[in-house]
Amino acid sequence: MARAIERSAARLAAVQALYQMDVTGKTLPDIFAEFETYWIGMEIEGDQYNPAELAFFRDILTGVLDDQGPLDRAIDATLIAGWPLARVDSVMRATLRGGAYELKKRKDIPARVVIKEYVDVAGAFFGPDESGMINAVLDGMARQYRAEEFVVQA
Repeated sequence: MARAIERSAARLAAVQALYQMDVTGKTLPDIFAEFETYWIGMEIEGDQYNPAELAFFRDILTGVLDDQGPLDRAIDATLIAGWPLARVDSVMRATLRGGAYELKKRKDIPARVVIKEYVDVAGAFFGPDESGMINAVLDGMARQYRAEEFVVQA
């Protein structure tokens, strides 16, 4: 159970870090240093952040950045027509990128777990409509990347 909590915290931190990189242009080494020193597992403005699995946090960030072009194109293809990723809120974009990376590259984690985790992350920032949109997009991507996990057994 502790590992699941640390992975959930790593996902939340990764989304926050991806958002920060998107809006500030900070580099990956700067983000690693800042989050690992001042955010993860710390109390900030009265909010206590859970300890996170640092290797998993780093894997998500590095993976998203290494594969960002193909991930963004896949997200664009799954979004509703007329709503390209560039028009999506920065936090939502970061959430979709993290989830897309895990669905595409982290086959060791079941697709349904990835989707639920990122819907939970979205719930920390948005209401049910936006969380539902995250769910729909990631579900569509999961069915593309991991169709075998969604085959109904007779």
